[in-house]
Amino acid sequence: SMPLSGSLRVLLLLLWPPTSLALHSPPLRPGARTHTAGTPRCYSAAELSLGHTPPHLLARAAKWEQALPVALASSLEAAGRRGRHAGSPAGNQCPVLQPEEVLEADVHQRSISPWRYRVDTDESRYPQKLAFAECLCRGCISAKTGRETAALNSVPLVQSLLVLRRRPCSRDAAGVPTPGAFTFHTEFIRVPVGCTCVLPRSAR
Repeated sequence: SMPLSGSLRVLLLLLWPPTSLALHSPPLRPGARTHTAGTPRCYSAAELSLGHTPPHLLARAAKWEQALPVALASSLEAAGRRGRHAGSPAGNQCPVLQPEEVLEADVHQRSISPWRYRVDTDESRYPQKLAFAECLCRGCISAKTGRETAALNSVPLVQSLLVLRRRPCSRDAAGVPTPGAFTFHTEFIRVPVGCTCVLPRSAR
């Protein structure tokens, strides 16, 4: 898993879409079927060992483990197991920025639009766990006072990520979902990877 670092390089990587998506995956629209002919295949419980996704479907898609939201989720969970808080020192509140206290902190803590990370878990999605960024302030932190100002707004930065989604399906003509049976399709989701400071929209 990737350790949390305070370098600008990590932030740039977060904002750059995984190259594997562009090089190894054809253009897909949300809800696109994994089978091109007929209806998507309905996999039985026996075909899905312990509820896992069929390996051949994973092999066709992007290398998720190289995507930063995936790697970061692993780092956050590892930090949690070690009893450390991987988010902002201020928890869920907009912090008061003390330059002398954050000089060696991570980018998301030194930013004037700081954010924290949480692990988003979705059992019907692969990867099941992704790191989502959450802005800590509605405004931004003034570099002069170190306190939040409403003159600017904090907004999330999002990245499109290709994921695999499973849904219950029926293996008979009745159309009633078969226990343990699933069909799979790919879709793009929007993952918040950080926050930035912008001018507020003018009131109309």
